[in-house]
Amino acid sequence: MLRPIPAAIGLRYLRAKRRNGFISFISLASILGIAIGVTVLITTLAVMSGFQKEIRDRMLGMVAHATISADGDTLSNWQRAVDVAREDPRVAGAAPYVDTQALLRGRRNEPAAVRAIVPEDEAQVSDLTTSMVIGKLEDLQPGTFNIVLGRELALWLGVGVGDSVIVTTDFQVTPMGAVPQLKRFTVSGIFEAGYQDFDRRLAVVNLSDAQRLLRIGDGVTGVRLKLHDMDRAQQVTRDLVHKLGGVYRVSDWSIENANMFRALKLEKTMIGILLSLIIVMGSFNLVASQVSLVTDKQADIAILRTLGLTPGGVMQVFMVQGTMIGVIGTILGITGGLLLTFNLEHILGAIERLFGVVLMPEDVYYVTGLPIDLQVSDVVMIASVALVMAFVATIYPALRAARTAPAEALRYE
Repeated sequence: MLRPIPAAIGLRYLRAKRRNGFISFISLASILGIAIGVTVLITTLAVMSGFQKEIRDRMLGMVAHATISADGDTLSNWQRAVDVAREDPRVAGAAPYVDTQALLRGRRNEPAAVRAIVPEDEAQVSDLTTSMVIGKLEDLQPGTFNIVLGRELALWLGVGVGDSVIVTTDFQVTPMGAVPQLKRFTVSGIFEAGYQDFDRRLAVVNLSDAQRLLRIGDGVTGVRLKLHDMDRAQQVTRDLVHKLGGVYRVSDWSIENANMFRALKLEKTMIGILLSLIIVMGSFNLVASQVSLVTDKQADIAILRTLGLTPGGVMQVFMVQGTMIGVIGTILGITGGLLLTFNLEHILGAIERLFGVVLMPEDVYYVTGLPIDLQVSDVVMIASVALVMAFVATIYPALRAARTAPAEALRYE
């Protein structure tokens, strides 16, 4: 098949042996620099995406995808809100809840968020049932005043199953003055969500017991929703509020945890930008190799010009040759990145066994393995950046080659 002359010559230069071994070394360094940069970027972003996914899954396993609450203090007609939500095919589950802040007193005092639930409905909206490590969620029966604590919260309070915890909530105004509302609860279970904000700061009680403690009658804070597609949370809550026909407050997981997800996204972006400097270094090596190649091929350029090749054609010769170096480096980097990413956990395990160290302690990272989430969009973006940088790196050497004067180049040949 016929190919354009500049492309054919550029590919021939790519395969030809260099008279100057230093030029070959710089070209090899360019390929390796781009390949290493692509490999490191793919692996790093895959690990960071894995940690983000792990944090999001654990967080959303304990919080609702969306909530509907009253515009005032409590939601009184919550039964209708639950019924309307469950009729929506986009809603996987709905359950009422009460949230309040309290001071818990065991052997030590510790502030915590107290969440009141209906144990039978909790499995529809969260993973709390499967997070129980001691006891069962069904032990939170009305009138028993049992309480379930996060694992770290129980340790800080110095209590275990069967011990008593004094729950102190808001002050109530009486003829004797402001008196705190106190109630003794019995620890009936302990859960571990694997996310510190819940394990350290969350206690769970029965909805009926919380209503009696807070003296709110049959009211609740709101209704928690779990959706089949959590990315549609805002649209679903707006539609449900429109059906209910009143004034409500709506929220979803992306709003309640916006700062954390923004921080994680920013961290991933900044790490990607910093590591892309490795590809930039490879591109600088490519500029150096191409400039050296242009100097080495002065006579060839002059002959091509005398045979009728235009300056634009000369540019294409060296741009094709340099771009192909970038393509080879990118392909090697993608291959290496995929192999390293899929075998990273085995590599870390081998390093731990060889040196007798634990690189990821479970009590620090809350994970037993290295979470990896390789996203095709990340790979495509990294490959595109590498190819663009390689292409840009060929422009200056190609322009220099195009400006070569045939007479000057052949004068001393």
